[in-house]
Amino acid sequence: MKLEHGGSSKAPAAQSSWLELSAASLRHNVEVFRALEARGGPARALGAVLKGNAYGHGLDQVLPLVHPLVDILYFITPQDALAARAFEREHGLAPRQVLVLGAIAPEEAVMLAREGVDAVVADSAWAEAGPVLRAARLPRPLRVHVHIDTGLGREGFTLEQLPRDTGFLSEFRDVFEVTGVLSHFANTEDVTEQAYALAQLEAFEAGSARLVAALGLKGPLQRHIAASAASLSLPRARYDSLRVGISLYGFWPSPETRLSARLVLGEVPSLRPVLSWRCRSQVVKWLPAGSYVGYGCTYRCPEPTRIAVLPVGYFDGYPRLASGKAHVLVNGRRCAVLGRVMMNHLIVDVTRATADERPLTATLLGHDGDETLPAETLAGWAQTIHYEVVTRLGAHLRRVVVD
Repeated sequence: MKLEHGGSSKAPAAQSSWLELSAASLRHNVEVFRALEARGGPARALGAVLKGNAYGHGLDQVLPLVHPLVDILYFITPQDALAARAFEREHGLAPRQVLVLGAIAPEEAVMLAREGVDAVVADSAWAEAGPVLRAARLPRPLRVHVHIDTGLGREGFTLEQLPRDTGFLSEFRDVFEVTGVLSHFANTEDVTEQAYALAQLEAFEAGSARLVAALGLKGPLQRHIAASAASLSLPRARYDSLRVGISLYGFWPSPETRLSARLVLGEVPSLRPVLSWRCRSQVVKWLPAGSYVGYGCTYRCPEPTRIAVLPVGYFDGYPRLASGKAHVLVNGRRCAVLGRVMMNHLIVDVTRATADERPLTATLLGHDGDETLPAETLAGWAQTIHYEVVTRLGAHLRRVVVD
């Protein structure tokens, strides 16, 4: 796709800058993980992680696309999980399994139980929710998954805490139904040698067995620990369900994960970025040689330069640390960002990308012609990771589903 001139440059900033979401790319990425799920062993459920406003892509736009494609929806906040249930009712959809991975207040636990949403129990403070749930006289218990801290050092019960601090789940067995157990890897993305991850798997299996014994559980537990990286490169970690986040949106977690996947799978699955970020110019004009550009006068034009002022900046999620290093795409050409990234503006050199001062469209992330600007490249310029780049995209930006 090559973007051409045309249209008005007077649209409001939120309309002048927008995100395009490729439904076809999202479907393709789901199929990549369905293929992994089908590689031998027992059937596994495929879950989509929709935290962080669907990794910055927009929950309102992504949820309708992904709902028919996956088995489980993972959220961080109870509010998003309840919104998913409301979406299902509004559209007459069969309810998916929905699981809240983040913090939940006792009163929120009551709402989740009423809506049939699963919750993660990660510490003994959950004992406070027992009396609240019991007082609510709910028609069904709250389905919970117990989080085991196997080495991330974040939320979850350590192996030592499991028999000691989970007794309240037996005490309030009438309002807590333990149906799952989960953990989170600490270091599957940054390495190709997975000794630490394998140690975590040993701890996970030991902790799961200890939990079953301590609580006297009878039925099988739904076990899940694999996010995108482990789903791609650590088959043993796939267990009963996959929690696919960053790769659902078409990103490799890291170069190391890509290499590990090649070694494990014998090939590198093709992931397709779902998101493109585009912007209409506010001003296109010539600056004489010697002109300074932007705050701090950090850039001076060495020759007459045609610039485009783009109404997007760090308020919108474009990283200020990319100042003086970044490029955008205009008419299939790379155009340097001149001077500092400002709160609401970028200034780019379009001298060789356009022949006049008509309004133009710039691509900040994505494809234009034969050129591509991936989020990983922008992250490199900003000395951060692509996770941060996409999740910090402004919620006010218009999001449009294409193809």
